[in-house]
Amino acid sequence: MILNNLSMFGDAFAQFVGTWMIFNIFWAMLLGIVIGALPGLTATMGVALMTTLTFTMPHQQAIMVLICIYVGAIYGGSRSAILLNIPGTPASACSTLDGYPLARQGLAGRAMGISTSGSWLGTLFGTMCVVMFTPVLSEMALTFQSYEFFWIAVFGIVIAGTLSGGDALKGYMAGFLGLWIGTIGQEQYYNYPRFAFGSTDLAGGIGLLPALVGTFGMAEVLMAMRAPAAKAVSSKIDSVIPRIADVTKYWRTILRSGAIGTFIGILPGIGEDVAAWSSYAAAKRASKEKENFGKGSIEGLMAAETGESACVPGAIIPVLTLAVPGSAPAAVLMAAMMIHDINPGPMLMITTPNFFYEIVAMLVIADMTKLFYGFFLVRPLLKILLVPRERLMPIVFVLCVVGAYAITSRVFDIYVMVFFGFLGFVLRELKFPMPPLILGLVLGDLLEANLTRGLVISSGSVAPFFIRPISGVLAAITAFSVVWSIPAAQDWIRASLRRAFRRAPAAG
Repeated sequence: MILNNLSMFGDAFAQFVGTWMIFNIFWAMLLGIVIGALPGLTATMGVALMTTLTFTMPHQQAIMVLICIYVGAIYGGSRSAILLNIPGTPASACSTLDGYPLARQGLAGRAMGISTSGSWLGTLFGTMCVVMFTPVLSEMALTFQSYEFFWIAVFGIVIAGTLSGGDALKGYMAGFLGLWIGTIGQEQYYNYPRFAFGSTDLAGGIGLLPALVGTFGMAEVLMAMRAPAAKAVSSKIDSVIPRIADVTKYWRTILRSGAIGTFIGILPGIGEDVAAWSSYAAAKRASKEKENFGKGSIEGLMAAETGESACVPGAIIPVLTLAVPGSAPAAVLMAAMMIHDINPGPMLMITTPNFFYEIVAMLVIADMTKLFYGFFLVRPLLKILLVPRERLMPIVFVLCVVGAYAITSRVFDIYVMVFFGFLGFVLRELKFPMPPLILGLVLGDLLEANLTRGLVISSGSVAPFFIRPISGVLAAITAFSVVWSIPAAQDWIRASLRRAFRRAPAAG
C-alpha cells in the first residue's frame, strides 16, 4: 500500500517536469505574487480571472496554474504590507502590525525573509495535513447521505457568516442572499423556471464564474479606484535571507500557527485572514515577548505568515472531501475543477485517486517555487509596487470583461459580471462580508439538491434531517453557532458556565 502511494506520488510529480509545465509554474507563481503584492488586487480575483482564461488548458495545467496563483497571491500580499503598511490582500492585514515597524527600523529585508520562511513552512505544514487527513475524511464522507450534506452546506454558510468579521447578522444576510441568487434559473428536478420573468437568459441561471469575477474583480477595481494612493517606504532593502536562529527559536510558534491555520482552512468559507489573526493572537498569548508585538516582533510576523499560508492547503481539504470550499479562492478553485470535469467530494478518492496525488504535488511545487521567488525577486517587486493604480485598474477591468465572456461567449455574462461588481461594491461599503455571499452561491446547488433528494427518500418527512446521528449533531452545531453569534446569548452562556464551575468545587 505504501509503495503504491509513493509510486502514485512519483507519477504525479513526473507530470510537472516538462518544459511547458515548468514555464507555466514560474509565470503563474510570478503573476500570483504580483497580484498579491499590488494593493486592490486579491487572491480570489486572481484565481477567478485565471479560471476564465485557462479553461481551454488540460486540467493538470489549468489547476496547477490556479494553485500557483492562489499560493503566490496569499504570500505576495505581505510585500506591500511590509513596505507600504497596506495589505496587498485581506489575509496580509495582520502582517502590517509587525512587518511595517520592522521596515521603519531599516529591517525590511529581514522582515521579508521571515515572511518567506514562515509562508513556506506554513504551506508545507498544511500540505502534510492534506496528505494525512484527506483520505480519512473522504472515507468518513462516504457514509454521509443527503441529510448530512444538507447540514454541511447550511453549516458552511452559517459559520462563514459568524466568523467572517463584523456583524454576524450581515454575514447571514449575505450568505442567504447568495443562496437566493443561486435559485435563479430552472429547478434541478422538474426544470421549472424560477425568478426568470420570461427571460431565457435568466432561465439558464446565474453563471458562477461571471458572478465571482464581478464580486471580486470589478468590485475590487471600484474599491481600489476610490482608495487614496500609497507610496513605498523606501527602496533600500537589507538581506532577505532568513536567519536560522529566527526560524529555530520560534519553532513552537510555527507548529502552533500551522495547526491553527490548517484547522481554520478546513472550516467552510472563513479564509486566510481569520487564520492569520487567530495565529497572531495565539502567539501573543503564549509568547514571552508580548511587549514586542505590534512594534516589530519577529515572532508575531512569523505567526501571521505561517497561519495564513497553512490555511491555503487546509481550505483545499474540504473541497476534495466534501465539495465544500474552505475559503473564497478555494470556492473558485472548486468551480474550476468542475469546469474541467473533475467532481470534488467523497467519490474523488474512488473515481480519480490520481488527482489527489496531483494536488499534493502541485502544492509542494508551488511552495518551492514561492521560496525561490521570495529570495530572488525582492528588488524587482519594488518597481512593480510603484505602478500607478490608475494605470493598472483599467487593465484589470478589461480582463474582467474578457473573463466573464470567455466561458460561454454570452454577452449576458458580461451584464452579470457588471451587476455583481456594483453589488459587491455596495455591500462592501455597507460592511457586508463577501465570503458568505460567495459560499451561498457555490453551495446553493449542493444544499438544494440534497434537500430535495432527502425529502424524496423520506417521502416528505423532515425527521431524518434531525434524528440521524450525524445530521442531528450537525444541526445542533449549526443552531449553537447561530445562538453564539448573539451577544446577549453569548454573555448568558458564559455567565451560566461560570456559575456552574463555582458550584462544582463547593459541592465537592
